[in-house]
Amino acid sequence: MLLGAHLRKLREERGISRKDAGWEIRSSDSKISRMELGRVSFKERDVEDLLKHYGVVEPELTRLIQLARDANNPGWWHRFGEVLPNWFQSYLGLEATASLIRTYEIQFIPGLLQTKDYARAVVMLGHGFAGREEIEQRVNLRVSRQEVLFREKNPPRLWAVLDEAALRRPLGSIDVMRAQLERLIEIAELPNVQIQIIPFSAGGHAAAGGAFTMLRFQDVDLPDIVYLEQLTSALYLDKREDVDLYTASMEHLCVQAEEPRRTPELLSSILKDLTAD
Repeated sequence: MLLGAHLRKLREERGISRKDAGWEIRSSDSKISRMELGRVSFKERDVEDLLKHYGVVEPELTRLIQLARDANNPGWWHRFGEVLPNWFQSYLGLEATASLIRTYEIQFIPGLLQTKDYARAVVMLGHGFAGREEIEQRVNLRVSRQEVLFREKNPPRLWAVLDEAALRRPLGSIDVMRAQLERLIEIAELPNVQIQIIPFSAGGHAAAGGAFTMLRFQDVDLPDIVYLEQLTSALYLDKREDVDLYTASMEHLCVQAEEPRRTPELLSSILKDLTAD
């Protein structure tokens, strides 16, 4: 998507149509459109021909050709291909390169914050009839995603807003929920993680429509992405009017939620209630 955004910007700056660009690489305007949206793999020769057609010279030429090579390299998640739907692969690539991840969840603890046992309980809800090996693959996929938060170089900032319902809804055993809450208290101390809780006492709130995630990237040429997950597919929104609407909704949620400094206290209170039960 990043390379596609660069190609689109260069083409538009030169006033070249998609049809003319497609002719340059012996293809169609629809192929150019898919390339610019990041929805097709890149042939290095096609990228080089387009860049030269757009008048790109060194060192920018070499940098963007290298970006094309990087775009075609398989990500770590490809080893989970047997249990990984195509529509989710795109999200993992975006998540791995995002500089800011903002997420709102009403039903579950977000995947980036789940313990392994909690993740297993979530997986079992939708794949309870799968074999043990497949279930463990799905669990390991969820856990592997979390490495992005702990990488040494430029880890993303995660800002999670959780409805109290997600924290009190029992999944797995009491021990599983206790460990999950303790994990949240621990991870909330990371400098790049911020967790806010919307208590039941807040009543209705701005995101009554359901969970969503917003991704922002370091490169200014790549627009913010809103990710909406469904049962068998997902929506990726990048139109400015859609992104602005979800941004406003997220801002309202952050205002309605308790301040981040109160998160450990609130989690400890919920943990105490769980223990008492």
